[in-house]
Amino acid sequence: MTQSEITEVLNRPYSKELLHRDMLRMAYVAKDGTPRVVPIAHTWNGEHIVLCTSTNAPKLHALRANPTVALTIDTEVHPPKILLIRGTVELDEVAGIPEEYLQMNGSYDMSPEQRVEWEREVRSLYDGMVRIVVTPTWAKLIDFETTLPSAVQELIERRSARQEPV
Repeated sequence: MTQSEITEVLNRPYSKELLHRDMLRMAYVAKDGTPRVVPIAHTWNGEHIVLCTSTNAPKLHALRANPTVALTIDTEVHPPKILLIRGTVELDEVAGIPEEYLQMNGSYDMSPEQRVEWEREVRSLYDGMVRIVVTPTWAKLIDFETTLPSAVQELIERRSARQEPV
C-alpha cells in the first residue's frame, strides 16, 4: 500500500472520528511467538499513532524483537465502524511523563480536582515512560456504507454473478 493510499484512508471522516477515540487494541507477537492483543490509550498526531507505556512493560521486549503491530479502533454500535491499521513501531524512552500520555488520558470524565489528583499520582508513579510511535504501513476503513470486509464483498460479488441473466 502506498503512503498516499494510507493517507487517503486515514483522512476519511469516519477514520478521523475513530482516530480520536480514547482506546484502541494493539496486536503484536510476544517473545514466545504467540499473539497478544492489548487495549491501550492513544493519540493521533496526523502522521503517527502514539501510545505510552511503563518502562518495564513486557510488550516492550516483544516490540524490540519484532516491531510490527496491528491496530483496531472500532465502535460498539450497529453498523460498526472499524479502522484497521498495520504498522511499525519506534520505541522512544523518555524521562518523566510524555505530553501525549497526559493528552490521551485527558478525555476521561474527571472533575478538575480529580484531574489534579490523577496527574499527581501519575507523576509520583512513573519516573519515565516509553512512547510507542506507530507509523502506519497499511490501513483499511470498514464502514458498511462504502466499504465492507473483503470476504463479505467477495460473497456479494459471487451472489451477483450467480443472479446475472445469461
